[in-house]
Amino acid sequence: MRASCGRHSLSSCLPLKGGAGARERSREQSMVTLQAATASTGALVTDPQAVRELCENHRFGTLNWEVDDDGELVIWGYDSFDVYEARENGLPDYDGGIVTHEFLRSLAEYLEPNEEFDIQTAGFTKCRFPVLAKRYVVRDGEVLYADLSSPDPIDE
Repeated sequence: MRASCGRHSLSSCLPLKGGAGARERSREQSMVTLQAATASTGALVTDPQAVRELCENHRFGTLNWEVDDDGELVIWGYDSFDVYEARENGLPDYDGGIVTHEFLRSLAEYLEPNEEFDIQTAGFTKCRFPVLAKRYVVRDGEVLYADLSSPDPIDE
C-alpha cells in the first residue's frame, strides 16, 4: 500500500530529484495553491441590512456569506478567511491589505447580546509544513484569534 497525501502519492510531496517527469513536477510545484475550507457558526445580528452592507463592502475571496430573513449571518466555502475592502469596481483592494480584524471589529457591534460568531479555517499547500489553521471568535464586543503558532505544555 502506498502512502498518500490527498489525491497524490507521497512521492509527489517529497523534494524533487532528477529523472523522468521531474520537469513536469517542477512546473506543477511552481503553481502551488492553497486548499482551504472555512465554516462559521450562525450568529444573530441586530441590524441584518447593515450587516449585509458591511459584507457587500468587503471581499472574502471565494467564500460565501449570507444574512437570512431571521438575521442570522453565516460564512462558508473553500478558501481562507481573509477579508479585503471592496474597490469601487467591486474587486478586492489587495493594495489596502487584509482587513479581517477591522471587519470583525465592525461586525462585533451588530451581534445580538449573548451571541457568538465562530469562524474557522483549515487548509494546506500540498503536503508542505506548516498547515493552515486559524479561528476567530467574536463575542461580547471582543474579537479573539487562535492559530497553531504557540504550543503549550500538556498538563499531566
